[in-house]
Amino acid sequence: MLIRPFTQHDLAPLTELTIDTFRPFYEDSFRPLMGEDVFTVQHGNWRDDYRKQVAELHAPERHTYIAVAEVEDTIAGYVAWNVDQARKKGEVTILAVSAEHRRHHVATSLCEHAFDQMRALDAEVVEVGTGGDQFHAPARALYEALGCTPLPLTVYFRQL
Repeated sequence: MLIRPFTQHDLAPLTELTIDTFRPFYEDSFRPLMGEDVFTVQHGNWRDDYRKQVAELHAPERHTYIAVAEVEDTIAGYVAWNVDQARKKGEVTILAVSAEHRRHHVATSLCEHAFDQMRALDAEVVEVGTGGDQFHAPARALYEALGCTPLPLTVYFRQL
């Protein structure tokens, strides 16, 4: 596996990877759980939201970065992070791994790479967020295996 810096040629494949990765959460988990009205207000344009977000993830002048994992010249996944140097804090923004490359340590390698890059920018703490639902259980297990401490948090939605 090769972990390399982002290039503009990666934008379209990373955007599609993000949409493919998180489609089951939005369509199979969040939508049925919350109902159509809450889903529409909260995440009704989730694909377009990712198209916009992924395009803005790599901006070194703002201390935001992407690293891409390749396996046999195929994009296996990516991690995006940012660093607030004044606070000495890094944050993993997105971690996405293609279905065929999951359970092969791609996510672990990407996170460790991001953590190393954050340390090089003097970060002393990293924040990683994920969902508490079943879809995000593998992410929670990964972050805990990497030594992250979970902070219980509950978010409520209600249709008015």
